[in-house]
Amino acid sequence: MKENKMGVMPVNKLIINMSLPMIISMLVQALYNIVDSVFVAMVNQESLTAVSLSFPAQNLMIGFATGTAVGVNALISRALGEKNGERANRIAENGVFLALLTSVAFFLFGIFGSRLFISSQTDVPYIIDEGEKYLRICCGACFGIFFEIMYERLLQSTGRTFYTMITQGVGAIANIILDPVFIFVFKLGVSGAAIATVTGQIIAFILAVYFNHRKNPEIRLNFKKFKPNGRLIGEIYKIGVPSVLMVAIGSVMTYFMNKILIVYTLGKELSVNVFGAFFKLNSFICMPIFGLNNGVIPIIAYNYGARYKSRMLKTIKLSVIYAEAFSVFGAILFFALPNVLLGFFSATPQMLEIGIPALRIISLSFLFAGMNIALSAVFQAFGKSVFSMIMSFIRQLVILIPAAYILARYGLSIGNNDLVWWSYTIAEISAVFSSVVFFAVLNKKTIKPLNEAGENR
Repeated sequence: MKENKMGVMPVNKLIINMSLPMIISMLVQALYNIVDSVFVAMVNQESLTAVSLSFPAQNLMIGFATGTAVGVNALISRALGEKNGERANRIAENGVFLALLTSVAFFLFGIFGSRLFISSQTDVPYIIDEGEKYLRICCGACFGIFFEIMYERLLQSTGRTFYTMITQGVGAIANIILDPVFIFVFKLGVSGAAIATVTGQIIAFILAVYFNHRKNPEIRLNFKKFKPNGRLIGEIYKIGVPSVLMVAIGSVMTYFMNKILIVYTLGKELSVNVFGAFFKLNSFICMPIFGLNNGVIPIIAYNYGARYKSRMLKTIKLSVIYAEAFSVFGAILFFALPNVLLGFFSATPQMLEIGIPALRIISLSFLFAGMNIALSAVFQAFGKSVFSMIMSFIRQLVILIPAAYILARYGLSIGNNDLVWWSYTIAEISAVFSSVVFFAVLNKKTIKPLNEAGENR
């Protein structure tokens, strides 16, 4: 096989070449996430609450899609680094099969479990009804997001991230255009926002399939004689399940955080809206870092498979530096302009009173988040996603939720609504320690023993 650019292009140029399209597409994704909530907030604040309470389940669905795709991405890139094209094709076919199975599972959840999920967080009838409508539509047509993400990862695994920028960008732009049409012109409200979301995902899926069949010669899918391969599926989920669990942990955290805010803060539903707005705004900082990760994971995996140790190490170092740069920018933005950021969500004076100090306090956690997210991607590239999972578990469930519960209850007793938000910074600092320890283990057992193949590139 001809050497892929991931093994020969100068590392810094390669990271930019691979990651920049992903960063741009992720920024567009972040924009459409915010625009979605901006239009919903124009309906009323209760509709925004309904969407916010739906987020944990929606995020879990995306987590299953991306987690499975991470396993497929890393294994294909490693197989290509080892010059084993046949294995890469079989991995890709089994990955698409898994996308089909998980989309069916979430379709059933959407039909039968949506109302129970929303009503477990609130007893307000309007919010329950609107949340159920939103979640049913998002899960009912979830095949779009599952296949979109899987086919995009096939492109990323061979270094063709430019095409994923197009698929994600077109899907997101379609969503942005359709949001006001369905919400206000057709007067569908929250249901309109959900319809716009799944329509954009289906458009992106169709484009991703087209680009794979036309522009991705290193991967050839043939389902005529396809049979699921238990060994390959096991390898995919050995890497992918920890990634799925990481997102599942995040969904559990969001679910319990919503309940804590409703029960133990002075703002109640307004605090949930601030928390939901934070998640949407936070995506403008985290999504570019995830885009960077999506470009870096196949580079590390390829050079690990090819045994180009020096290229691998340089990629790791630069990815941490770039991720921290994004995080510092986010900290400055959230601290300096919280009123402007919340203004996008039609924030009332009461919501601003809660939200401005909240965003300023949470902004401090960004100073530590970049390195944690970057090292999490490094672990995934080496097939050590369990490290990322443990980091996420410690940060979000062992530290953040108990800290939020204690601080919220204490804050409620003394009339201080701001204490709960310090839980984010406390949790992020704890994650720094675990990520450094895990990287030291990875370096000792996997990176140091690796011998350089050929000349130092």
